[in-house]
Amino acid sequence: MEKNLTALSHLFVTVFLSGFSTIIVAPAIIDVTMFALCPGTDECSLAIYLSGFQQAIIGLGTALMMPIIGNLSDQYGRKALLTLPMTLSIIPLAILACNRTTNYFYAYFAFKTLTDMVCQGSINCLALAYLADNISYRQRASAFGILAGVTSAAYVCGTLAARFLSTGLAFQVATFVSLFAVVYMRIFLEESIPADQGEGITQPILKEGEEDNIIQNDDNAPTKVPPFKKIPSLGDVIYLMKNSPSFAQTAIVAFFNNLGEGGMESSSMYYLKARFHFNKNQFADLMLIGGIVATISQLFIMPLLVSPIGDGRLLSIGLFASCVYAILYSIAWSAWVPYAAAAVSTVMVFAPPSLRSIASRQAGPREQGKAQGCISGILSLANVMAPLIFSPLTSLFLSEGAPFHFPGFSIICIAITLMIAFIQSLMIGRAPSTSNAENSTEV
Repeated sequence: MEKNLTALSHLFVTVFLSGFSTIIVAPAIIDVTMFALCPGTDECSLAIYLSGFQQAIIGLGTALMMPIIGNLSDQYGRKALLTLPMTLSIIPLAILACNRTTNYFYAYFAFKTLTDMVCQGSINCLALAYLADNISYRQRASAFGILAGVTSAAYVCGTLAARFLSTGLAFQVATFVSLFAVVYMRIFLEESIPADQGEGITQPILKEGEEDNIIQNDDNAPTKVPPFKKIPSLGDVIYLMKNSPSFAQTAIVAFFNNLGEGGMESSSMYYLKARFHFNKNQFADLMLIGGIVATISQLFIMPLLVSPIGDGRLLSIGLFASCVYAILYSIAWSAWVPYAAAAVSTVMVFAPPSLRSIASRQAGPREQGKAQGCISGILSLANVMAPLIFSPLTSLFLSEGAPFHFPGFSIICIAITLMIAFIQSLMIGRAPSTSNAENSTEV
């Protein structure tokens, strides 16, 4: 156990450094974009459409890449695959660290779009698979919550640092930390290749070998599965969802939840910029409050609730809170309302780690990369659709040509999307019976 804890501490440090380098520039990127594209204004349709276009392209790329990356990590190890996205993520940061003029911004935009097809979500996907390799089934939801808490801590520290750094210095610090994260990971993080351990799973996904081609359905009826290629195709994922209702329901919840989250990501900052004239420091303060609340909740509250409540109920609670959060944004009547809404993060942050835990339960010990990769791919498909749907809505209802005056109309549509995810989460099959869980192997 001591060796595993040491290995996991290096994983947490790696995830923290990677997250910190990403978040420290997040409050400034809106101002950098507006200055490069529409200097001197608080409203810029070009910036909204470019942001939405970038998010859609990145989502399409990651939808294709995540299952492949997850599968390759099952074959060659998590550390080997972590090196690629962590190295590529340095390039766009280094560009804006040099300069932030219009030409440099377009270079950043191009490289950010290309590199994020591999980088966005892959570090989290591989970190989750790494945890699943080293943590028993019964402790997995808590471990995923702690990983999310580490990510939130990076969010808090990065946002706090951004509050006191100039825009140029923030990008320089982010570039250095990204480089340091790669070096640290290569030196200290031990490789993790899945071991054959029987845990309390409900259904293995993509088994290799003739005698492994039998899966156990939710009704305990064995089903013959065709042998899969090493890289899972869309047809493989569809076949899996047909034969595992629990995984299919989890995928639907993941899709609609990320569709809503992607809509908030592509719309909320521009909404606040146009509605309440938020600047870099106000964005940083808002992110800081949300990050602090999320860190405390994921590191200290969620691990206490997993055992008595279960990850299924925590998922539903988190999704309902996300609906409330979006509704508060949509009807915000003053600049302080978004700050107050951040308190809802205490509960809404339960959803992502609970969702990943439920998905992990459907996979065998040598299939965690595939499982997390498939879920990440589905999340990326939602990221493709979110800006295509919500960016035009946001631009329309923030403009003078809106059909009626409701600046938060796109946000209320996001709340409806999250409500669909909440309703579907109530239908997800619950965890395996206690007897199955008790037979899981303690790692």
